[in-house]
Amino acid sequence: MAPGLASGTEVLDELLVAQPLEAVRGKLTEDPDSIKPIKSTKLIENSFRVSRMTQTDELLQNNEAYAASFDKGDLPPPPGRKLAVLACMDARLDPARELGLEEGDAHVIRNAGGVVTDDALRSLSISQNLLGTEEIVLIHHTDCGMLTFTDDEFAQRLEQETGSRPEWRGHAFTDLEQDVRDGIERIKQSPFVPRTDKVRGFVYEVETGRLREVG
Repeated sequence: MAPGLASGTEVLDELLVAQPLEAVRGKLTEDPDSIKPIKSTKLIENSFRVSRMTQTDELLQNNEAYAASFDKGDLPPPPGRKLAVLACMDARLDPARELGLEEGDAHVIRNAGGVVTDDALRSLSISQNLLGTEEIVLIHHTDCGMLTFTDDEFAQRLEQETGSRPEWRGHAFTDLEQDVRDGIERIKQSPFVPRTDKVRGFVYEVETGRLREVG
């Protein structure tokens, strides 16, 4: 490195401390000669760093904004509505928004399909026996990916790609509403979920945002 020249990292730190990135960009646009070549290199390095920001990095920034005005640190662990929701993990489905839930209102349990698996029953059992919930809402949705494959097809694909066949089932289904009914029945049959008189199932319509109850 030539005498008197800082390393790329040192120069980058210097520029970031000296002035915001937007200000530097504006300066380059208005008067390119005002920025020394070494600082132009520094700006390029910073641009690369910004372009490499992951979705998780953006989520952390969002969390900083959320925490800045957070005022719910005194909520108790048991859900205020004594409610547990089991829903599909589909990105188009947001149980809190579609049901009007706030922090502290309910347990929201999610998996692929919103299926009543052994692990879902484990969570519901803890929810009722240890944290006092009394109602359960089961939510599937239209255009669900679980309708597009079979358990055997998925297991074969994983075996081809990894050399191992999964020990667990994918729990795919062919009838949306029937799987909701089957899920309700499985909850009611579990000896570990004691309060089953208020278990209801729904299909969320991704096309309209509405819930329709499954009878």
